[in-house]
Amino acid sequence: MTEPIVLTAASVDRLDRTLADGIEHLSRSRLQALIEAGQVCVNDTPCTQKKYKLKPGDRVAVVVPEAEPLDTLVPLAIDLDILYEDDDLLVVDKPAGLVVHPAPGHAQDTLVNALLYHCGDRLSGIGGRQRPGIVHRLDKDTTGAIVVAKTDLAHQHLQAQIAAKTARREYLGIVYGSPRTDTGTVALPVGRHPQDRKKMAVVEVDRGGRQAVTHWRVLERLGNHTTMHFQLETGRTHQIRVHSAAIGHPIVGDPLYASGRAIGVNLPGQALHAWKLTLIHPRTGAQIAAVAEPPLTFDKLLRVLRNRRS
Repeated sequence: MTEPIVLTAASVDRLDRTLADGIEHLSRSRLQALIEAGQVCVNDTPCTQKKYKLKPGDRVAVVVPEAEPLDTLVPLAIDLDILYEDDDLLVVDKPAGLVVHPAPGHAQDTLVNALLYHCGDRLSGIGGRQRPGIVHRLDKDTTGAIVVAKTDLAHQHLQAQIAAKTARREYLGIVYGSPRTDTGTVALPVGRHPQDRKKMAVVEVDRGGRQAVTHWRVLERLGNHTTMHFQLETGRTHQIRVHSAAIGHPIVGDPLYASGRAIGVNLPGQALHAWKLTLIHPRTGAQIAAVAEPPLTFDKLLRVLRNRRS
């Protein structure tokens, strides 16, 4: 039987919101279904009320049913740029255009298919039958480091690090404009856009948004563009892209949040790269720091902008 994922409530809040904030690889709707199915206990007592108000210190345990056999997923020989690998986990440098897990329109050409070819059945099952090994996600056209769990123990440990904010996720991005300060923090809740379901937006918590925090600092000012370093405190869908747009500096090349802006360089997607992932090894306790060098398109854009400035 799969070991439960255990969280401790830090404040007064609804059960489903607390779980959504602490377990980022499962959607809020999936967590609500687990609550209703009796898979969640509060202080060792089953709780089936998603709106149950937790108190600080309450212990919440979630049992995610074991994944069904992966008979619908086909292993594919897709080249993987592996930054680190052992018997417990691997860190992959994901290219632009590669979807992380199966979704409508991308059923069999994903990172999961490549992982099944590379790892066989040595992937954790906590993410469900369509997301074996997947601890966190990157957008289709965001490049860079993503960690994958081979065992359920590693998956739980890595997800706990993300929830506790001890895992460090650092990104590089090129944005439009020049921020007035050199550093800053965006703390705005992110949720599904109320009109456009393909987009996320700044959405108040009482309207379904989830707390989101992004720290940023300027690396290089390039006239009307800026190279930025981002560090995630939370990991919501499109978080950096939404937060950058919210402060008036959308990511260059972003088709959703910077539409109508031209750059004059052919990019495969937004100029956002998961540069460095630092975590504690779930079995040995050693620190692992995996660095993914920016792709050639990112470097080309930097060269073009530097030449324009000069």
